Amino acid sequence: MPGTLDSVDSLRTPAVLIDKAAALRNLDRMQAAANAGGIRLRPHTKTHKSPVIARWQIDRGATGICCAKLGEAEVFADAGFTDIRLPYPINPSNADRVVALLDRTRLSFIVDNLAVARQWSTEMTRAGRMVDVLIKVDVGFHRCGIDPDSREALRMFKEIAELPGLTFRGLLSHAGQTYHAHSEDELRRMADAEARTLSDLAERCRKNGVAVEEVSAGATPPARFSLTQKEFTEYRPGNYVYFDRTQVALGAAAVDDCALTVLATVVSKPARDRIILDSGSKTLTNDGARGFVPAPGFGAVIGHDNLLVERLSEEHATVKVTGSTALEPGDRVRIIPNHSCVVSNLVDQAWLVDGDTVEPLAIAARGKIT
Repeated sequence: MPGTLDSVDSLRTPAVLIDKAAALRNLDRMQAAANAGGIRLRPHTKTHKSPVIARWQIDRGATGICCAKLGEAEVFADAGFTDIRLPYPINPSNADRVVALLDRTRLSFIVDNLAVARQWSTEMTRAGRMVDVLIKVDVGFHRCGIDPDSREALRMFKEIAELPGLTFRGLLSHAGQTYHAHSEDELRRMADAEARTLSDLAERCRKNGVAVEEVSAGATPPARFSLTQKEFTEYRPGNYVYFDRTQVALGAAAVDDCALTVLATVVSKPARDRIILDSGSKTLTNDGARGFVPAPGFGAVIGHDNLLVERLSEEHATVKVTGSTALEPGDRVRIIPNHSCVVSNLVDQAWLVDGDTVEPLAIAARGKIT
């Protein structure tokens, strides 16, 4: 096929590799879990930013996709995706872009502020359009979202549900605090608490005359627990397509599930206890790994447990060697990054590895930050 190379050995480094077989297994496994729980799967594309991979997800049964920003949604709408949700508080200054997107896709987004919801109502009414909105609920991460215990919450919900130009669909949450769980039991408790919070709030809304059709949650670490919850109608994991070192440390994946790796070359061996790789911070993220046990450094070098990527410069990865290593300049290694989503956004293309061949995979929505 066009662009196909003979093998991974033919690539220049650093290079981001996607193991196709591993990625497809990850997609199949999550879709099967959602199906078993009777929950609609709506994957977040922020991890891969690729219409190719999003199509794999839709083909396996996903009901739609999520994007982080309007710029990403525009890329996926151009690629023919017809149901896009932004679990992000878009400012009404972007009304012209939202109206343009509504001409070619079903679009929905979140609100968590009554004044902003009123502005959206004004903009949509002026444009003669309707747009679906969900209210973001803070379930413990304390980033965006309304306080579910606030006395004003139900009044706010009722007013938003009655605003012209907006179609209120339901509640949405992101349990980002699960990335900071210290044990399997704590992670399970966080997942249970999220489900209870949304379920209780939805019931209060209904008793107050506000119809709640959708209860949407989404995060990869608690997915194995959350997809057994009957309270959710939709789940929005993102990282599961590739996984990474953090997900392994949180028990969400095994090393063999990590579909994204960084291929790097040893470019210097200045001391017995130190080697230098060509995969610096422009390829490997500076994000630290989180998990049940400490995971120091900036990635795991596959097959070399005695190597620690202890420091990143822009073009250098400084690796501490415990004991000794047979690696010499010119040798290559693969690294599992701490956070695969960020790595995707650092390169214009990755390389899809399928058996003995590789082909380019465009990161089409990369850098779409507005």
